Formats: sequence, structure tokens, C-alpha cells
Amino acid sequence: MVMSMIIPVSIVAVIALVAALVISAKSEYNEGGEDVIKNAYIYLVLFATLMMVIGGSVSVFMAVADIVAPTPYYQTFEDYKRFEMERKTSLEPDQEPVKLTEEELREKYDAMVRSENERQILRAKNNLIKSFGWIIIPLPVFIYFQKNLVKKVV
Repeated sequence: MVMSMIIPVSIVAVIALVAALVISAKSEYNEGGEDVIKNAYIYLVLFATLMMVIGGSVSVFMAVADIVAPTPYYQTFEDYKRFEMERKTSLEPDQEPVKLTEEELREKYDAMVRSENERQILRAKNNLIKSFGWIIIPLPVFIYFQKNLVKKVV
């Protein structure tokens, strides 16, 4: 909920900042207005890349949390057993239902739970790699423009 509010507010703030800088640049065009526009562009790039790096860092943390502690499987053994019984009764009349013992049902259930946990961990690892992209790609741009900004101030 909070994250969904941060994005629109930050977009509006950036648009207002750019508009204010453009208006001030037009009024000060004879007094170095181009420098104001260049600085506004640099600050805008710095803001955008910083937001991307922060968002990627949050995503990395969430992916690591999903790897360390995956969401528990939601179906209980009793529900699984009931589902298997309903499935057997819904077979076509000419098919013979396979009778499974309680131990065999438990083994199938445990195997299904293990495979679901493995699938969740693999999905989290995939998200982790994608999240690193949100850090690795904009970070050099941020560093380059930050160094550019320091050179202009000095």
C-alpha cells in the first residue's frame, strides 16, 4: 500500500521540480540558464537511477527472504487425502480406482510439498537475478553522473 503511494508522489515531485527549474531557467536564460537546465537534467538522472537502485535492493532483500524461508505449502494432508478420494470417485465407470494406503498417500503428499518448496526457491532465485539487474545496470550511470556533478561544482 505504502509502496503504491510512493511511486506516484515521487513522479509528481520530479515533474514539479523539472517544471520549476525550466521556468527559472527561462527567466535566467541570459544569466547562465543553460547551466540550470544541465544541472536539472543531472539531478533528474541521479534521482531516477537512485530510485532504481533502491527498488532493486528491496527486491533483492525480498528474494533472499523467499530463498531462506519459502512460503509454507497451504494444502494440508487431510485436504490432499480428501481431494484424492473425490478424484477416484469421479473416474469413468470402466476405470478401476487405484487403492492407496495411508503411507503411500503420505509419501505422495510429502513429495508434492517438497517439489512446491523447490519450485518456490527456484522462482525466488530467478527474482534475485532479475533484482540484481535493477542494481547493476543503473549504478554505473548514477556514479558517472555523480562524479560529473562534483566536477561541475568545483
